Amino acid sequence: MTKSFMPTIKTEKELKDLQLNGLKWTVNHAYQGSDFYRKRFDETNVKPDDIHSLDDIKRLPFTTAQDLQDGYPFPLRSVPFKDIVRIHASSGTTGKRKVLCYTQKDIDDWGDFFARCYEMAGLTEEDRVQIAVGYGVWTAGVGFQLGCEKFGAMAIPAGPGNIDMQCTFLIDFQPTVFCCTASMGLLMAEEVEKRNIRDKIHLKKVIFGSERSSEAMRKRIIELLGVEHVFDIPGMTELYGPGTGLDCVYHEGIHYWADYYILEILDPETLEEIKQGEVGEMVVTTLRKEGAPLIRYRTRDLTRIIPKGCSCGSLLPMHDALLGRSDDMFIIRGVNIYPSQVDTIVSQMPGAGSEYQIILDRKQDGKDYMSVKVERANGADPSEDEELKRKLEDEIKKKILVSGAVTIVDYGGLPRSERKSKRVFDNRDK
Repeated sequence: MTKSFMPTIKTEKELKDLQLNGLKWTVNHAYQGSDFYRKRFDETNVKPDDIHSLDDIKRLPFTTAQDLQDGYPFPLRSVPFKDIVRIHASSGTTGKRKVLCYTQKDIDDWGDFFARCYEMAGLTEEDRVQIAVGYGVWTAGVGFQLGCEKFGAMAIPAGPGNIDMQCTFLIDFQPTVFCCTASMGLLMAEEVEKRNIRDKIHLKKVIFGSERSSEAMRKRIIELLGVEHVFDIPGMTELYGPGTGLDCVYHEGIHYWADYYILEILDPETLEEIKQGEVGEMVVTTLRKEGAPLIRYRTRDLTRIIPKGCSCGSLLPMHDALLGRSDDMFIIRGVNIYPSQVDTIVSQMPGAGSEYQIILDRKQDGKDYMSVKVERANGADPSEDEELKRKLEDEIKKKILVSGAVTIVDYGGLPRSERKSKRVFDNRDK
């Protein structure tokens, strides 16, 4: 019988009790073991004995990405070096890399809850999983592989890129599951169509990590690959890595592992709690993490809690797909805009493909201008481009309250990426 990695808790009260015990342990562990946390707690006059209920989490100070960069190379470390068995780091696109320490228990816990992702996606030990995400000091590839091996399915650690090799593996090894970024998923789906090899492969499911995917992109990948499901798997280096949740086969929201961390959704400006169901910033507090625990860590990711139970019957709560990041926001003519707003408009427009680019320019008149390149859907009639352009411009003006000059380009006319696609090009400071 296949081992289950689902939590054994049966009631909401059991989950809350587990969270409170985990919160008390984490605060005490961090205070005793981390110079950073002890100093931060003393500055805000908070002690471990002050935590009596889950509501007391509001008394705790926030932690930010800047704290991790300031504490480089071993920020938030809360155990002796002899207990650290591994480090991982973010990709480091801005400033110093965010480095996190892991004990053996941290690695084991990560493997367990990542295996839960595969279980929730309906895999069995007979499945074969082609892992086409990055390996190295970042958490992606090793996380997907760790969970796969803990679950008991066959791991095919292909890594990203090398499309010829990926296609060869799809044919020769007959994987049933493909793990990748959303951009890589679209690239591979189009390549399978181009090479006419769909009848030679056996994919049933695709699991996306690391990048937001639009509904249009997901539909296109399902159409080209003929898979049964496309799943979203969130995660970040600071919170172990990928695997911190998954949308089940009902796709009503992303179940997150509330037995491993507490999720708060707060107003990114005031850092106050918002009404359930409203969009805000994800703030996470770990409950079991030893090497580098997180206490009210501001992720900058935007989402909302889904205030209902899933049709699958799971006790685990759900948040919505990530809508973007608070620091992805750009301002044009006094209006705050998130790329996901444009994404939604393009995804819902008949005749438009899934790919788009947003270009921001400041012209000689000193004003800012936004233009949007949008791919025509595969097979759509180019003679209808002008009508499609007009409809998109009308929707952008109506929904976002800023004008955006739309250009329709051929299907496949925008770059494909083996990692994450760049969507916003801000030329105003250049």
